[in-house]
Amino acid sequence: MSLFRDRAEAGTRLAAALRDQLAPGRETVVLGLPRGGVIVAVPVAQALGAAFDVIVPRKIGAPGEPELAVGAMAVAGGEAITVFDDASLAQLGVRDEYVRREVEAQRRDGGLR
Repeated sequence: MSLFRDRAEAGTRLAAALRDQLAPGRETVVLGLPRGGVIVAVPVAQALGAAFDVIVPRKIGAPGEPELAVGAMAVAGGEAITVFDDASLAQLGVRDEYVRREVEAQRRDGGLR
């Protein structure tokens, strides 16, 4: 049994929960990720009267295990954003040089700047 009928309902309920937490008069942008997140984000943006955009992240895979994500990167508002799972990086002994190379490779392959 699911908590929500579908992702659109999840977005509508999320918007209701967020409405009271957002500062009045503050500009809000709702970002949706492809593969399911956009369906949730659209009703949130509509209910809040907020701007909406899509962000397409690129996975940073672990050395020798490219499907195991240790980080991600994307461009939003012209700014490159990178996020890493520090615990995974430490546990796997991933070196800074590997991370730098992978970030640069994802920028090139994904057409990111």
